[in-house]
Amino acid sequence: MCGIAGIFDPLGRPIDDRLLERMTARLTHRGPDDAGYLRADAVSFGFRRLAIVDLVSGNQPMANESGSIVTMCNGELYNHAELRHDLQARGHRFHTTCDCEVIPHLYEEYGMALLDRLNGQFAFAIYDRERRTLFLARDHFGVQPLYCARADDTFLFASEIKALLEHPGVPRDLNLTGLDQALCFPGLVSPTTMIKAVSSVKHGEYLTVSAAGVKTTTYWDLDYPTVADAPAPRDEAYYVRTLEELLLASVERRLQADVPVGVYLSGGLDSSLVAGAVRSVSPDVHRHTFSVSFGGQSMCEGTHQRRMAALIGAEHHDVPFDVAQVTERLARTVYHSECPLKETYNSACLALSESARAHGITVILTGQGSDELFAGYPGYRMDRFMETQRQGNGELTPEESLRMQLWGDRTLVYDGSFVDLQRLKRSLYAPDVAAALPEFDCFQSLAINRRRLRGRHVVHKRSYLDFKLRLADHLLADHGDRMAMANGVEVRHPFLDLDVVRFAAQIPADLKLHGFEEKYIVKRVADRYVPPEIVNREKFGWFAASSQDLLRSGAPWVRDHLSHDRLTRQGIFNADAVGRLQEQYLVEGFKLDQPLEADLLLFVLSVGLLVDALNIPALH
Repeated sequence: MCGIAGIFDPLGRPIDDRLLERMTARLTHRGPDDAGYLRADAVSFGFRRLAIVDLVSGNQPMANESGSIVTMCNGELYNHAELRHDLQARGHRFHTTCDCEVIPHLYEEYGMALLDRLNGQFAFAIYDRERRTLFLARDHFGVQPLYCARADDTFLFASEIKALLEHPGVPRDLNLTGLDQALCFPGLVSPTTMIKAVSSVKHGEYLTVSAAGVKTTTYWDLDYPTVADAPAPRDEAYYVRTLEELLLASVERRLQADVPVGVYLSGGLDSSLVAGAVRSVSPDVHRHTFSVSFGGQSMCEGTHQRRMAALIGAEHHDVPFDVAQVTERLARTVYHSECPLKETYNSACLALSESARAHGITVILTGQGSDELFAGYPGYRMDRFMETQRQGNGELTPEESLRMQLWGDRTLVYDGSFVDLQRLKRSLYAPDVAAALPEFDCFQSLAINRRRLRGRHVVHKRSYLDFKLRLADHLLADHGDRMAMANGVEVRHPFLDLDVVRFAAQIPADLKLHGFEEKYIVKRVADRYVPPEIVNREKFGWFAASSQDLLRSGAPWVRDHLSHDRLTRQGIFNADAVGRLQEQYLVEGFKLDQPLEADLLLFVLSVGLLVDALNIPALH
């Protein structure tokens, strides 16, 4: 896991080395162990390394034998040993044991079809010197980030937006569509970012950049079978056994490292199963586990966290977290997230990675991805309940019209009422911004592949939307990669293994949501590795301090960022509406019903922090 940055000028004009160095330096937190640079014709690459595989000779950029292909990769290729063996049989020579060295040689053999052979988490750049063409790719699920921008007829790319903003030709203007997305959906959705001039490469896509322009190609997308074309179901034992085998193999692949590997433990099913699988495939290795506890929740969660850590013989580290911790970390959290927040849990993730790094652990396994694959959220159960209530006849209501516009399905409900959100936006945004809403309304611009929804089981429809709207650019990005890499820690997700996901797409929906029991098949796998009191407990939501707690803490900077004067100067939010929210949130006995209610004040506060962090100019 590392940080990459580059400048490409298809006309071959000289590239400012000092600019590249500044861009790369902005990513030092992602790669504190080493740096590397390469200048080749029309391209300059900058690299910051977090040493995990081949600690001595694995620095990048890398090249093929002739130097005609140069590459950089941020991430891990878990099947690199098999790929290397095949390439060596074809006559390729290697100079390191680094996993990423297979990329230039794979490109020589297969071109960009090499992506069909990779199983891992990655964002990489390939420069073909003979064709004077740059290729940029992001992994199947979006574990690794990759951003790009144009400036002065050059093409820039980097692992984080802040590196691109080092170029004076990249304007810092706020992207109102990104703002709207972050308010209406779980988070941002690629290619949209919070900076108008910057785009995010979508997961499962690659870019071809040359003098002819930029071309985008989709090489992978989650694809569930239609109800009509679903394969004939097999017995439950087959699905349980196969999922178990694939998950164990995935965990074993993600334990590949020349540094210690630890586990995040939430006390819930998914991370506990990952921990149990780690113990199963590496019983003699001493492991570290890390958990965060929130005030009154700590006793309940802590019991399960410690129980699982003891079961696998791990050295457990608890990170207590309260409003003071949020207040201390929130500005830094937003700086690394590069997006607004509607909950403060990212700051708890930041504290977790601080603890991991302090204890010498630079690779962490998590349970991320299970909820999206196996119907783990309350919405899946609500879908099952609503199936008998839905009517598909008659004139479309305003809400159904918006659903048709977004999903092509009037009955598909996702994260509440869009009509209510439209009303909220008009009241929360500053008057000039609200008046311009038709120009940036995310409901008008969101591009979801409706063909992947049509004819699918409702469980799989929601799963597809969760992958697109919740997982890739929120949970894996600002919530996962950014909070870990802020402290030079790599996170790996065994449920997001290509083999696991492909098999999960073939598992009947009724084995995921069994009646009203979520993640049924995961529980059956977990029965062998996790205590029954964890397997059978209700899903427990983690909520760090809210904006109510921040307001009541009396921290001067909180009041300042929510002040009428500051909000008026920024021109993003309606200062009077924000003032009324503050009054409401401070009423004795008022409490946000998270996750059903978004923390709107925190959203406003985090936007203000982002404006400061990225030096975004006021809207007027």
